[in-house]
Amino acid sequence: MEKVTDWIHLWRELVEVQARGWAASNRERGRDDAWKAQARSFDAKVRERWAKPDSSRQAVLAALQAQPGATVLDIGAGTGAWARLLARHARLVTAVEPSPAMIEVMEENLAAEGIQNVQIVQGAWPDADVAAHDFSLCSHAMYGYPDLPAFLRRMIEVTRQTCFLVMRVPTVDGILAEAAMRVWGQPHDSPNFQVGYDAMLQMGLCPNVLMEDTGLWDAWTHDSLAEALADVKRRLELPVDEHSEHDAFLRELLHRRLIHQDGRYAWPPGVRSALVYWEARS
Repeated sequence: MEKVTDWIHLWRELVEVQARGWAASNRERGRDDAWKAQARSFDAKVRERWAKPDSSRQAVLAALQAQPGATVLDIGAGTGAWARLLARHARLVTAVEPSPAMIEVMEENLAAEGIQNVQIVQGAWPDADVAAHDFSLCSHAMYGYPDLPAFLRRMIEVTRQTCFLVMRVPTVDGILAEAAMRVWGQPHDSPNFQVGYDAMLQMGLCPNVLMEDTGLWDAWTHDSLAEALADVKRRLELPVDEHSEHDAFLRELLHRRLIHQDGRYAWPPGVRSALVYWEARS
C-alpha cells in the first residue's frame, strides 16, 4: 500500500528548508531584516504584475462590495498593494507586517494616495494582536510559517465572515519539481498551493479554489548555467561549493530545459496563483 503523505509535516519541512536558506543569505549580507535591500524592488514588481486585472482581486472586491462598511485584515501586507486596494472599498483595513523596510514603503504608498483608513500593525502572524474583522486575507505571506494549522486557525479566530489566501501554484512538470523528485523523492521544492491545500484538507477544512486567469508568472533568468545550478542546489540544501551525487543530473536538467536567449538562461514559466477561500463561521 502506498504511504500516505502527512501534508502538514511536509509543509513544515519545506518552510524550514527555505528558512535556513534565507537565514544563510541574510548572514552573508549582514541583514537583520530580510527585506531591507529589496522592499522597493519588490514594490516595483508588484506594481508591474498588478498593471492588468486578475480574478483573485475581482473576487475579493466583489465580496467587499456586497457588504458596505466591512473591515479587512491584511496579513503579511508587504508594501501595501492589497491594503491600498481594499481601503477603497472597506471601512477599515488592518495591515499586519513584520518587516520595518516593507512598512516604510507601505506608509509612503498610503500617504501618496491619501489613504487614511489603513492601520498598520508591525508583527508576525499568528502572534500579532488584532481585533476581529469581517474578512481576512493573506497573499503569498504564509510561506515563512512552519505551523500552517496555527496560522489558519488564528485567521479563523479573528474573522467573522470569509478567509482568503492567495497562493502560488507551480506546474507539476516544472524544473524544480523534477529536481526535487530526484533529490528528495517528492516534487515540492518549497511551500505552495498543492501542499497547503492538502494540509487544509488534513485539518478538516474544505476551501473553495479559484485559479487566477492571468496566466503564468514571468520567468526567472540567470547569467549562466553555473549560476542556475548554484541556485537550484541552494534551494534543495545541497552544498553549493562542493560536488554532490546529484550535480550531473541537475546540470543535464538545466541544460535540457533552460532557454538561452539574449545572453541569459531563462526558465520556462511555471507558476501561477490561486485564490483559496472559506467561510470562517461555517
